Amino acid sequence: MARTGNSRRTFIAGAAATTAALAASGGLAAPASAESGATSAPADGRRVAVLGGGVAGLTAAHELAERGYAVTVYERRALGGKARSMDVPGSARGGRRPLPAEHGFRFIPGIYHNLPDTMRRIPFPGNAHGVWDNLVAPREMMFARAAGREDLRAPIPWPDHSPAELTPEELRRALTGILQSLVRLPLHETAYFVDRALVFLTSCDERRDEVWERTPWWDFTRAAQMSREYQRILAIGVTRNIVATKAEEASTRTVGTLGEAFVFNLLGRGADGPPDRILNLPTNEAWIDPWETHLRSLGVEFRIGWTVREVRYGNGRVSGVEVEDPGGVRRTVTADHYVSALPVEHARRTWSPALRAADPMLGRCDKLETDWMTGIQFYLTERAPLVHGHLNCIDSPWSLTAIQQAEHWPARDFPADYGDGTAVDCLSVDISEWDKPGILYGKTAKQCTREEVAREVWAQLKASLNDTGTAPLKDAKLHSWFLDPGVDGLGTPNPTNQDELLIHPTGTFHNRPSAGTRVPNFFLSGDYVAVDIDLATMEGANASARAAVNALLARDGSPAKPCTITPLYRAPEIESAKRHDRWRYRLGLRNVFDIG
Repeated sequence: MARTGNSRRTFIAGAAATTAALAASGGLAAPASAESGATSAPADGRRVAVLGGGVAGLTAAHELAERGYAVTVYERRALGGKARSMDVPGSARGGRRPLPAEHGFRFIPGIYHNLPDTMRRIPFPGNAHGVWDNLVAPREMMFARAAGREDLRAPIPWPDHSPAELTPEELRRALTGILQSLVRLPLHETAYFVDRALVFLTSCDERRDEVWERTPWWDFTRAAQMSREYQRILAIGVTRNIVATKAEEASTRTVGTLGEAFVFNLLGRGADGPPDRILNLPTNEAWIDPWETHLRSLGVEFRIGWTVREVRYGNGRVSGVEVEDPGGVRRTVTADHYVSALPVEHARRTWSPALRAADPMLGRCDKLETDWMTGIQFYLTERAPLVHGHLNCIDSPWSLTAIQQAEHWPARDFPADYGDGTAVDCLSVDISEWDKPGILYGKTAKQCTREEVAREVWAQLKASLNDTGTAPLKDAKLHSWFLDPGVDGLGTPNPTNQDELLIHPTGTFHNRPSAGTRVPNFFLSGDYVAVDIDLATMEGANASARAAVNALLARDGSPAKPCTITPLYRAPEIESAKRHDRWRYRLGLRNVFDIG
């Protein structure tokens, strides 16, 4: 098998730490200059240090810069975080761009509103609505089955008008129709799942927060009593492939809230656009690079290669942040306000004991859990006739989802623009399960070497796609592969992943922090912060950044207009049923549709 995978060490190698003595004495504050990393405030703006340059950090910088603040973003690796695309090192030939790679393929459904609003405000040449116009809607999706079972392939519906009034009975019919079209379960199982969906849809917020948050999705859907098809599609498939957590552990509140939003999206209700949207170019070309350019035009400064080590606390405030520059020198940067926009597993390492003591909410973040969901790309010398959109290999032990990208990038001639001219497509695959044995080596993904991971994923793809008399994936047409460089140490006792994903086992919701802390100049932004969309998503990162900025504006007494934060859609017709359920819940009664 051809190999193009490189180690994380090679990918992000920077200057070596040559001044150990200076690094050890990082308690000394550096002069307030660009070289030290400290921001310098213009006369009309207060200084904000944004810690992290992913979607949360860039959103916070965007909103703050528009309101006159002097913003500096500190990012240890590359702007965009888990959302970025990257180059495959050494893959370019003949003046072409390097092959495009990514942590995982982008998915920007119509249930998102805050992220699309930001995208509309990022200029892009020739686009009336900025980078938002770079969103395209795949035409179909597929559940790919293994062992010769028929694949389930369906168009993605998108009505050009909103339906009539949605009563629970109309919702029942709509859900039944969607399931019968997409998954083809036995009728009694379809009917039962629809009843469970109606229970959640009509549950009041108190029941969701206090009962369904503590109920695993597996139990809520009675998956243990159902067929393997039901379990694979509606229990395991939904949670592992979409929410990236285990059905036996996933909070029903989280899974149900996401499902509710997608149902309304499919019905054309309260949506920004179609339920499935992706970018029409590699992420950095379509979005991140134009975003950086726009933010620089607003005066935002970037410190790339700067690692946040500790957020220091003193005299009731954050007094400064210890960072390590690209040369390994420890410095202290200061600002008027600080927005922590790092992923939770990285952010909580930077919170000093004194800072944690100032706000117990920070300590609860230690209970939040992360897991691995990481991408690998296969470059093909011949386009495979698979599906015009996402595919979900629901029988694959490693819970694979994938999409072919070249057809969705009309502005690019893939072989003419990328690589050596022989690769014509990129099959981008997300691996959601890293702790179950595969079919080739009998090892988990973490136990495999990088080469074995690539071979195993390729074998699982073929088991799902080459099992019904045709062979769309051919070994001879595999040009190369690239595994996310954030994963290191595979095949050793201690593999690491620099880009883990927040997961949502039962009870998680109650440990998620708010954007504003008890520390008057310290704010939190990231998909782990409590916002309306209770899911590790770019939308959650964006909404939390807006919430952090609003908290900062209030603390600062700023006259600037607060950020708009658009919640998930709530169908007005269902609200009366929720009010009725609140009355039943307070009386200790089940939801009216809950027949057990």
